[in-house]
Amino acid sequence: MATYKEIFGTNIEVLASDPANPVAGQVWYNSTDNLVKGNAATTVGAWATGTNIGSSRYLSGGAGTKTAALVFGGEGPPGLIGSTESWNGTSWTEVNDLNTARVGMANSIGTYTATLSAGGNPVSALNESWNGTSWTEVSDLNTGRLYFGGSGADNTSAIVFGGATPPPTAATESWNGTSWTEVNDLNTARRNVVGAGKLHNAALAISGGTPPSSPVVANVENWNGTSWTEVNDVNTARGYGGASGTPLAALFYGGTTGSNTGATESWNGTSWTEVADLATARHGLSSAGTTNTAALASAGITPVARSNNVEEWTGAGSPLIQTFTDS
Repeated sequence: MATYKEIFGTNIEVLASDPANPVAGQVWYNSTDNLVKGNAATTVGAWATGTNIGSSRYLSGGAGTKTAALVFGGEGPPGLIGSTESWNGTSWTEVNDLNTARVGMANSIGTYTATLSAGGNPVSALNESWNGTSWTEVSDLNTGRLYFGGSGADNTSAIVFGGATPPPTAATESWNGTSWTEVNDLNTARRNVVGAGKLHNAALAISGGTPPSSPVVANVENWNGTSWTEVNDVNTARGYGGASGTPLAALFYGGTTGSNTGATESWNGTSWTEVADLATARHGLSSAGTTNTAALASAGITPVARSNNVEEWTGAGSPLIQTFTDS
């Protein structure tokens, strides 16, 4: 029988803590815990209950990752709120409010220390920049809108697309840290669209609606920095969903088809696959996540009420650290 060293080229490591990014099959001895551990990558993705945010809300903005996120604005109760909360992977902390309370802003722009809060309801062109401590008003959008998608690395480069003005719009704008520039429109004008992507030159525009002719559409478009191209549709058309990831690896979850859904779909750059549903069906989610293997779904609205519920997604292929015992 082959030894561990013969297979992996090294003896079992002795480490003071678990490695941050173990590879599948890696085994080590944790000298702090006095345990032998190993990594077997997860084979099936699943949502798990997370720590609730402090304020129930829906259609709020969101940014960041599964372990470092920001939720801001939205609708109460009561009414529009400017409340901002920061997530450090363990707990939520109230930080400085938006200057102008709003609902229906773009998700998926930037990080928990550098993001934008653009547009919103009532239909607005307002734009605020977050520097990790406070919000500052910066240059407005060219087209005021709400319920639209976004993508961006931080608060210095982003795009926004679609939304309601109030009629559905295909307008797309690019942000350079100083001003917005109109660029090529979506092929299909729609509202309630959600974006996945962490760059201003690479994004997905997912699903949404084109009322009154079509309440929801399954259309997905890919942005390459210059123009939009139609790619494969989602399996379940819906509006007001949440999304995380990139044009090559995205996750689309929740929303409404006319009634709330917890449906979750994973994108591999070519097609969508249905995976495990959210535990709580809802729409108007706040999204965070840079891949389709790790995401955060916060708040939203259920048939009962506005929610402060949070769920954490661990996708197939994510590390699954296990402890070896003699039993």
